[in-house]
Amino acid sequence: MKILMVNKFLHPNGGSETYIFKLGDYLKKLGHEVEYFGMEHEGRIVSNSAEQYTTDLDFHTASKAKQLSYSLRTVYSSEAKKKMSIVLNSFQPDVVHLNNFNYQLTPSVIYAVKDYEKKSGSRVKLLYTAHDYQLICPNHMMQDCGGSICEDCTDKGYLSCLKKGCIHSSKAKSAIGTLEASLYSALKTYRNIDCVICPSGFMKTKLDGNKYLNGKTVTLHNFIDSVEKKSAEKKDYVLYFGRYAKEKGIDTLLKLEDINFVFAGSGELEEEINKKGNIKNVGFKTGAELEELIRGAVCSVYPSVWYENCPFSVMESIMYGTPVIGADIGGIPELIDNGKTGLLFKAGDENSLREAIEKITKSPELARKMSKSCLEKSFDTVEEYTEKYLKIIEEL
Repeated sequence: MKILMVNKFLHPNGGSETYIFKLGDYLKKLGHEVEYFGMEHEGRIVSNSAEQYTTDLDFHTASKAKQLSYSLRTVYSSEAKKKMSIVLNSFQPDVVHLNNFNYQLTPSVIYAVKDYEKKSGSRVKLLYTAHDYQLICPNHMMQDCGGSICEDCTDKGYLSCLKKGCIHSSKAKSAIGTLEASLYSALKTYRNIDCVICPSGFMKTKLDGNKYLNGKTVTLHNFIDSVEKKSAEKKDYVLYFGRYAKEKGIDTLLKLEDINFVFAGSGELEEEINKKGNIKNVGFKTGAELEELIRGAVCSVYPSVWYENCPFSVMESIMYGTPVIGADIGGIPELIDNGKTGLLFKAGDENSLREAIEKITKSPELARKMSKSCLEKSFDTVEEYTEKYLKIIEEL
């Protein structure tokens, strides 16, 4: 089978890129042909045989003049449709698997697939993995400009995004986001997608609220690399690892000045974190260093205040035998067996979080019991995930 992976970034950048690279590699091992389409970048590590990629659009480093010139291109990209069409004609895929495509590639790639089907007479199965809430929320996180949970776009319409300035607190950017969402809703573009893979049941319920996606969604939790299951000596610290960002609930953690934390990561809140005497900030860690930190923690915390999808950090902690104290929001509760592999607390509530942390840290017996339960827990490996993924495609 020939599968074309579509994602705006084709270089290591985040969770969605890790997903498409690992899934693509394993599909190749099974004998399938896999090619990729997205933006050109000096760090690009995957390709297509036609050597066609769109111009790199970096909204974060571009000047204001360039950002203005990008505006309409973020709604519809004739370049993306043209180059995608060349790749389709060259590769002739059986499946096009969309990932993150809005703004840099735009839904023009969907129209390229439909045009290719008409001209070639071949059916292409169109699959989409939802890494965020982009198809129902212009700012993709279901948060307003103040960082509060917001479902106004699903309840009242996309003009809510413009009224609130939800995208980077900018009326101009929010206007573009509102235009993009409104246009493709009016055109019923997303009804062309055959199946939407949702990495959490929570996300599925949200996307099912869109009448063009309802009935096409399936829940398939993310895969994670298998690890050695072994007990480790626990040390006297609670671990947070990940981005230092407001939506991750860092503000809640900073209020707990009587808890001994180790933080491993980086982000815009680093300066505030470094001011706290109870927090040891060890910076961004990966590989063996991160593994040692996770295994040695009494517990880890995942205190997000937004609708998390299926965070790898929660699964990773549990796989290494460290219970997770997680916010009761989004897809987090689906990963934690409350009372066994961790505890849930009320998102954003410092007292609820403190109570959960102290329940584990002040009871060595409970901590040992939970650690043992974590080591007995398993999540899908890429092999198990791919088996389910191929079955989904087969049934389309």
